Amino acid sequence: MSDAARQRHARFRWEWAALALIVAGAALLRLIGLGKVAVDPFYDAAVRSMAMSWHNFFFGAFEPGGSVSIDKPPVDLWLQVASVKLFGFGSTSLKLPQALAGTAAAGLIYVPVRRVFGVAAGLGAALALAVMPIEVITARSDTMDAVMMLLLVVALLCIVEACERGSVGWLLAAAAALGVAFDVKLLESVVALPGLGLIALLGFRRGSSREGAGSTLGVVRGRVVPLAGAAAVFVVVALAWLTATLAFPAHERPYAIGSTNGSAWNAAFVFNGLDRIEGKAIEGPAPGAAPRHPPQATLAERERISIPGPSPTRLLSRIGPMSYERLGLEALVALLLGVPAVMLGLRGPPSRRAAGLGLTLWLITGLVLFSQMARLHPRYVEGFTPAVAAMLGIGVAWAASLAGGLAGDRRRWAVQTIVSVGLLAIVLAIPLKASIRAVRLSVSDAGNVGSLPPEELRLLSSYLRAHRGSARYEVAVDSATKAGALIVRDGLPVVVLTTYEARPLTTVAQLQRLIARGLVRYALLTGLCGAHTARTNAACSPAALWVRAHATDVSRLAGLEHGQVLWLLPGATA
Repeated sequence: MSDAARQRHARFRWEWAALALIVAGAALLRLIGLGKVAVDPFYDAAVRSMAMSWHNFFFGAFEPGGSVSIDKPPVDLWLQVASVKLFGFGSTSLKLPQALAGTAAAGLIYVPVRRVFGVAAGLGAALALAVMPIEVITARSDTMDAVMMLLLVVALLCIVEACERGSVGWLLAAAAALGVAFDVKLLESVVALPGLGLIALLGFRRGSSREGAGSTLGVVRGRVVPLAGAAAVFVVVALAWLTATLAFPAHERPYAIGSTNGSAWNAAFVFNGLDRIEGKAIEGPAPGAAPRHPPQATLAERERISIPGPSPTRLLSRIGPMSYERLGLEALVALLLGVPAVMLGLRGPPSRRAAGLGLTLWLITGLVLFSQMARLHPRYVEGFTPAVAAMLGIGVAWAASLAGGLAGDRRRWAVQTIVSVGLLAIVLAIPLKASIRAVRLSVSDAGNVGSLPPEELRLLSSYLRAHRGSARYEVAVDSATKAGALIVRDGLPVVVLTTYEARPLTTVAQLQRLIARGLVRYALLTGLCGAHTARTNAACSPAALWVRAHATDVSRLAGLEHGQVLWLLPGATA
């Protein structure tokens, strides 16, 4: 073996050893102490319910009776159901698919970035994503965003392969991956669509049509037809689950929580689409301004600080759940180094030009959207974290190549390596420290919808199970989102009285019929309706008011600290 061949072999081994270490580090950050991270009662209730029947599994039923479903397609929850079936229902198994998805993404993003921009850029991108605090926290949380993010990385890989090979198959695979990403987290995944679409538009040409590509027929056969086909595949896959729900009669379809008419389509495009962008959706933190003197004592205090309102510097907040150390610092470096690297490389190969411009558009789309979005939850930014990581890696590699060029040919590779490692160490030291702190303190980005104090949950569960008798339903609850913890604990059907904004799901007449048939004996009311309580509060719904007027308060009998919580419905005996 020649000296040159030995050097190439050594570099190859070094390259994959470095990637293996990065992936191992990503796994450690996402898996250590995973079971200690708080779970999300809302989605966990759905996982518990979905595991009980194929009907519930397909529709993403929120409660075991299948009367209501979650507000999104249940594709990600299918993975969680598989996990709890394999490993048992528990905190670790519920979050394992997300943790593995985040780990896989850190390794997989290396492939497309390396393919176009070289080894240094690929390793930089992988390392940036591996230690990115917002991604570490999201991947350790009981949400679906990390799985969606992995699918975006898969789509990027497929598009790069399609452009490099001129392969229609890879192009259609990219479209399908994007479609599945939409099925997982709806419009959050669309943040990547302009950038990835630009890569395909600029960089793809069908392999068999490269000759004569300048002719009209060549353009149509080589680009227009494949891109139109990819667009069609994306739409078909993205709408596959929503369309499939229509194959069932209306009475078999659960009411989609968050919708105004029970339709999963309404929940997908209104509640999780337009309302999110405009800030109307009630789930997630309201925008606000950080206090002038933010608390410094504990991380818990910092996590309660409101995310600042829309502004160009929102992602650079000094403190709070969306602080600069969690994402903004990496995004800033990606912008300052990555964009110039792409712009100065526009005269390079077509694939590099297409990928660079597409990643730049993806990065800028995310920065603009999440800086101006009315109601922002930290996990939403997973829609563009791969672009941040990729552009950071590209930028660092470009800066290192400039330094290598000044050093001369003989020492170029060594200087580039030293500069790359040094820059990454400087840029990623703060994010790595923040990620380690988040792991140590079991920080979660999951919601807390439907949670109850542990002792209150234990007392409620114990009393209801002891006094339920032959009733089908464990309890009637005033709001769908308030029953999560009880469903997770007991796995029994509940009667849901209202959905968001107190829209009635069960009328007084329907509740009376259920009581008369002995199907439900108790009601759980989680709030009071006072003179100044909004009429959109579930406590003020007609069914809740009827319960208070006619049922018997048994909260003290159940051992609860506060009254007017648990009610024995009229006609039932304690």
